Amino acid sequence: MILQLLQLLPASLPHGRRLRANIFGLVFESVLMGVGFALLVPLLRATFDGDYDIAWVWLGAMAGVLAAYGIVRWITQMLGFISAINLARGLFERLGDKIAQLPLGWFDATRVGSLGRLTSQGVIDVMGVPAHLLRPIVNAFVTPITVIIVMFAFDWRLALAAAITAPLAWVVYQWSAGLVQRTDHRADDAKIDASNRIVEFAQTQAVLRGFGYATRSFRQLDDALQEQRDAGRSQLLIAAPGLAGFILVVQIAFTILLLFGLNLALGGSIEVAELLAMLVLAARYVDPMIEAADLGGALRISRNSLSRIETVFATPALPEVESSKVPATASISFDSVSFAYEDNTVLDQVSFTAPERTMTAIVGPSGAGKTTILRLIARFWDAGSGTVQIGGVDVREMSTEVLMRQISVVFQDVYLFDGTIEENIRLGRPEATDAEVRAAAALARVNEIAERLPEGWESRVGEGGARLSGGERQRVSIARAILKDAPIVLLDEATAALDPINERSVQQALRELTHNKTLVVVAHRLQTVQAADQIIAIEAGGIVEQGSHHELLQRDGRYAAFWSERVRAAGWRLAPEEEVRIAGD
Repeated sequence: MILQLLQLLPASLPHGRRLRANIFGLVFESVLMGVGFALLVPLLRATFDGDYDIAWVWLGAMAGVLAAYGIVRWITQMLGFISAINLARGLFERLGDKIAQLPLGWFDATRVGSLGRLTSQGVIDVMGVPAHLLRPIVNAFVTPITVIIVMFAFDWRLALAAAITAPLAWVVYQWSAGLVQRTDHRADDAKIDASNRIVEFAQTQAVLRGFGYATRSFRQLDDALQEQRDAGRSQLLIAAPGLAGFILVVQIAFTILLLFGLNLALGGSIEVAELLAMLVLAARYVDPMIEAADLGGALRISRNSLSRIETVFATPALPEVESSKVPATASISFDSVSFAYEDNTVLDQVSFTAPERTMTAIVGPSGAGKTTILRLIARFWDAGSGTVQIGGVDVREMSTEVLMRQISVVFQDVYLFDGTIEENIRLGRPEATDAEVRAAAALARVNEIAERLPEGWESRVGEGGARLSGGERQRVSIARAILKDAPIVLLDEATAALDPINERSVQQALRELTHNKTLVVVAHRLQTVQAADQIIAIEAGGIVEQGSHHELLQRDGRYAAFWSERVRAAGWRLAPEEEVRIAGD
């Protein structure tokens, strides 16, 4: 575990150097403790022999060693706390940087819950190692070794007996620690699932109460809490025998040393003073191991948390180019692009071009791969094969910063941060002036929202924008995109589930956002589809038709069937061209 920490904080970092200084200090501290107790042997021998002048010398030497131990102990204690704080800060920073680099496809419900626990309890577990657990770990190794070396200096037989019992104690300790490790994975998974279910239970109260769950249990939450309780109980029951077994072995080792020492004393091989001193050393031999056993569960849990953090760090991120290319235009092209989520193929040999300053609508059934096309343009993932280009430049040949300058994304599911309305809009371009922020807000009709709320622009939107309606959240999201003013807009049409009033406001905001831009939209509304410069009909991950609205209707293929179905669902009636001309006349 110490090696894992050292790898996590290399010596090139100030935090890493402090951690190494703390470890070296703890080793020195343990050696001083062992030497201090070793000085009991000559001190007691001189005292029993009545040579008090020599006894005072040994007492002074012992006092000096213990004083040095106290100073080193204070220094290492302070270094431990400083290292813990720096370690937590470093882990949070690295986790934040790493999470921002991971492909969006990496995030699923399980991993989001796991990350939530890892960035809270997991970091605290690891933080506790240098603050509280590192000293027992070092003492458990260094102090017994020091004691055995000192014993060899006075009586090789007792030293050999102690050395023989050490491997047995180590084997039992590893066995008991392995029991904790196996049960910890189940317990941690159960805690993650229970946390997710509690959040789900809180967020879906309206639905649950609507179906009568206000006065009866919610089975999924009950099952998760039951599993958490069972996992915790199993962890306790399985780990307890291992802990008891280790302590038993350590106490047996001490008993062997005690009996062996008494036998030597009764046989006249060693003096009583030496026996007493050696027994004190034997006690110091077993005490650190018992202390480490008491903390063994916490040590193993911290090690597991550290391993999970290392797993996140080891997850491959999307590769970044050293020298980024910059696209000259805002055109978009797909050339034989295929993509799969694990073993599930979503896009298969998709090719199309969205010319600059045109609107391309993508239509098709649910699960056909429409939203995946938008996300590949924004490089939320890399295509499995083929190329996605902007302005003739492969998106993989652009840095994330350059690529994101080209694109504004507005998805149907909007997330707002728990800040003010103005702060959420300013995310689009943090360096924007207040006037520019207000201008973008006005174009998206967000000023109407701010004027209605008591605190105006300083009104907090709540976690996820919970204090605003769906349409209001969408308008804030569009204002953010307007402020960014990117040449390409990717729109997973945001008006499908809005009421007519909010839909009209959002449509007006979208017109401002998409003016003179290259627009690729996953379309559901008939008006949006009909207004597109080109329409791409996609089914089962492949393009089945492509062209303008009138061209595709004349082909009487998949798109025409899609259009007719939408018209019937909306209650529309398409008049023949002659009727339209007559009505126009």
